[in-house]
Amino acid sequence: MRLVLASNNAKKLAELQGLFEGLPLTLVTQGSLGIPEAEEPHATFVENALAKARHAAAACEGVVLADDSGLCVGALGGAPGVISAHYAGEVTAQGERETTRRLQDLANNRVLLERMAGVTDRRARFVSTLVALRWAGDPEPLVAVGRWEGEILGAPRGAAGFGYDPLMFIPALGKTVAELSPAEKNAVSHRAQSARVMRELMRDAWHLG
Repeated sequence: MRLVLASNNAKKLAELQGLFEGLPLTLVTQGSLGIPEAEEPHATFVENALAKARHAAAACEGVVLADDSGLCVGALGGAPGVISAHYAGEVTAQGERETTRRLQDLANNRVLLERMAGVTDRRARFVSTLVALRWAGDPEPLVAVGRWEGEILGAPRGAAGFGYDPLMFIPALGKTVAELSPAEKNAVSHRAQSARVMRELMRDAWHLG
């Protein structure tokens, strides 16, 4: 079965391909099918994930998986939350999409550190909400949520991952997310947790695999 990912993030695609390995699925990005990104006007991850899934499903007339995820810092009232991807405002740059994404990540991390200056409660969590639809009007969307607890450091550490990974320290592992190998991250991350739940939902509700 072809499963269209309602995202153009190559690193997110790679993570999810690994997490869904073993199921009879071929995961492709919506961008590879010429589908533009959807608007994300809502205040919650689940609403935005559903909006993205419906948008992609209507365009491709097929089965879709959408992920809306981000960082929530309690001391900042849950920010960056649903605007995690553009916390610093949208960065535009010439060149490849991934180059622009790296510059956006650097800007977002800089703004987060500025707003955390002097904050003693550094607790935070990564949240991943996955929504799967069989078609745009599917009345029974599959919804899975994963949460990964950690703390925001005062400076980045590590070169792997993307987004806020260099600032997110996981006390239980003694490392930032950016210091983890892909295998380590895929074993315990917020997206790994939501993907495990989604795999079971797909097996039970869709009789997949």
